[in-house]
Amino acid sequence: ERSTMYHALALEDMLDLCNLVSCYSTSLTPETLAHSTSWRDTAASMMEWLTAMRHPDGEISFFNDAALGIAPSCHELVAYAERLGARTTQMGSGDARWLSQSGYVRMARGNAVALLDMAPLGPDYLLGHAHADTLSFELSVSGQRILVNSGTSCYGNSAERLRQRGTAAHNTVILSGNDSSEVWGGFRVARRARPVSPEVRFTSEGLFAQCAHDGYARLPGKPVHTRQWEMYDNRFVIHDSVDNPELVSDALFHFHPDVKIEADQHLKVGEVVLADGKRIRWQVDKGRPSLKNSTWHPRFGSCQPSQCLTIRLDEGRSSLQFNWS
Repeated sequence: ERSTMYHALALEDMLDLCNLVSCYSTSLTPETLAHSTSWRDTAASMMEWLTAMRHPDGEISFFNDAALGIAPSCHELVAYAERLGARTTQMGSGDARWLSQSGYVRMARGNAVALLDMAPLGPDYLLGHAHADTLSFELSVSGQRILVNSGTSCYGNSAERLRQRGTAAHNTVILSGNDSSEVWGGFRVARRARPVSPEVRFTSEGLFAQCAHDGYARLPGKPVHTRQWEMYDNRFVIHDSVDNPELVSDALFHFHPDVKIEADQHLKVGEVVLADGKRIRWQVDKGRPSLKNSTWHPRFGSCQPSQCLTIRLDEGRSSLQFNWS
């Protein structure tokens, strides 16, 4: 269901199967042994995907239902796989990947990593853990998470559960207060966004990705949200456009609780101050910014105060860039 947390749980199950085969091979039927020959390759592929979808701090990214402390950590899974002799993947700081089968993109250049959601919510028959997070992303610089999606602190059928699944809790664009996909109940989705025309280019000059989605086609004028990402050695840029400028559109950027935000009175220019004192400059080149209080939910039962930069699209467009040395 395109959840890093559940993927990690399934990977642990696959490694358990490999472990059982190695311990009890003399007790298994020939048919089981024949099937098991591909399990290590399957586990290796699953490990490669999870490695691409984790942040430089070693932990999972937050897309759809995801939280820390439920599945084994990425480090624990790698250690388990290595004890079994299974193939593991090392992801370097400059390793960029387009995981086209699932729809995610890892942008990595220098000391920055961005993880992009250009994916369908999940299989149409199984969307219980889906969030309305299409075209959201997360960003780390110098090993510190800078921009984060909501995370998941609760299940059940509550207003807070619905809020955490909603578009406004993610780093993407919300139109007139409407979710990009209609999440409802505790584990339901009605009309849902679908990615349109995904494009990824990795060049020596920079990394580029673009995608649109049709989740807002149910609104007047059938608007389409299109997002472009650009990553260079010391710069990351996000361009958003909505092809119906009459609608109120907001691009949301949720900062990690551990960073400090400094900005001028107009919020057009500011800095993200990391815990070690490093500074990342941000600049709003298009759109009308405001800074609001938000929350982050890295674990079940956890709620940490944070801040969200909200950019009101101007004539259907906004542009934000981050710069660092």
